[in-house]
Amino acid sequence: MMQDIDQMLSIEIKKEIADRYFGFRKLIEDDIQAYDDMVLASFRRLEQKIGFDLVRLYILLKDNQLIHDFFSETGLDERLFFDPYIAESPTIRKRVLAGRTVHGLAKSSRFRNMIFDTYEELAEHIADYQAALEELREERETISEEIKLFYKKNDLGMIMGFLRGLGGAGAVKSGPMEGGLQPKTGESLEKKMKVSPPEPVDKLLPQIPNIPPLKKIKSRLKPIIDKAFERQGEPEMRAIVHP
Repeated sequence: MMQDIDQMLSIEIKKEIADRYFGFRKLIEDDIQAYDDMVLASFRRLEQKIGFDLVRLYILLKDNQLIHDFFSETGLDERLFFDPYIAESPTIRKRVLAGRTVHGLAKSSRFRNMIFDTYEELAEHIADYQAALEELREERETISEEIKLFYKKNDLGMIMGFLRGLGGAGAVKSGPMEGGLQPKTGESLEKKMKVSPPEPVDKLLPQIPNIPPLKKIKSRLKPIIDKAFERQGEPEMRAIVHP
């Protein structure tokens, strides 16, 4: 009778420990999943906002040397989403420029303003992207602290040792068939159940520096844009945006 009571108490204690342990663990895993979802959302924002801005600039500048000169002035040395085919494809050109706002009295000013407008949108989108990355860095730091606190309060090695002790002095000797936990089995389980912080966002997503405000480099960009306008045969942006 006393043995049955001890067994029932042992089961209740084990259940309570497991419920508390896995309850806290589930909260951390939910936070990690939310972090992963935020990383994916930031990547999509990178593609759909910054990516399209960059592709528009590649298409409008077209010439490889002018693209290099333009991006050197902005500090964007790495050509994200760049493919030489992009600048040459009339289909892609129409697709990414269709519906864009055109303003300016002359053809040259309309072309120039199209690039300036795109540049300002790019600057805004990069700032938003950087803010999202900073939020992700803070979120990962919070998760890391949660994990440290979790293991401080829930030392899995001690829990496993305690659970082995609940089986009585002979639990280790009795073997798994008698419900005992072998020491090596406990160590292996501890490794498998270890929760690690998610990868830093700086390793998951590209780092894009903020670019200077247009007013600061406008005078340096203008000659590059004017060369692009001339080399492309002075295109009429109205005809491209509204074919």
